[in-house]
Amino acid sequence: MTKNELGIQAMQEGKFEEAAKYFTEAIDENPREPVFYVNFGNLLAALNENERAIRFYEKAIELNETTATAYYGLGTVYYNQNNVQKAKDYFEKAMKHGLKHGDLFFMLGMCLNHLDQPRLALPYFQRAVELNEDDIEAMFQYGLSLAQSGLMEEAKKQFQLVIQLDENHSDAYYNLGVAYAYEEKTEKAHEMFEKALNIQPDHLLAGHAKKLIEEAKKQQP
Repeated sequence: MTKNELGIQAMQEGKFEEAAKYFTEAIDENPREPVFYVNFGNLLAALNENERAIRFYEKAIELNETTATAYYGLGTVYYNQNNVQKAKDYFEKAMKHGLKHGDLFFMLGMCLNHLDQPRLALPYFQRAVELNEDDIEAMFQYGLSLAQSGLMEEAKKQFQLVIQLDENHSDAYYNLGVAYAYEEKTEKAHEMFEKALNIQPDHLLAGHAKKLIEEAKKQQP
């Protein structure tokens, strides 16, 4: 195995000091290889050494401005620092330079959601789900974006798929309840809110929504 491969393996095993040693040796042996700087940046980001991580990603881009994974790394760091607009810009650059994996599309969708653009987020979440049909979080966020865009029938399908994969996903039950309430299917909505509360008794939104339905029932003639 190369020093770079040994570094990746050590990082995956949680041996961060060992990983740093291998990545440093890989860079010393070939200081013009941008991938080595990206991997060291990933290690530093995992250790929350964000400013150092940024410098390593920027060095990779300086060596080769088409290094898509460096842009993705920068996007992730800025997203974790709540600089969503800057994160989005870097994720878009990663996509422009050929990165096509599901995590990138998911993160672009998350950025657009945070920027109150759920309709623009839709194709990115959809693509993330297409690339990984078992990605529960991407599926759930896709459902939220569909609901926020007023596409309730499609949103319900996504929340139902989430529940099929994770029957204890309280937020999926809650949002399914909201979708049913939007369609004025109050009995079904009440059932979903109850299921959310059975899983998570302190789910405040589900508790409040369930109470509203019960109070409305009492006022009916």
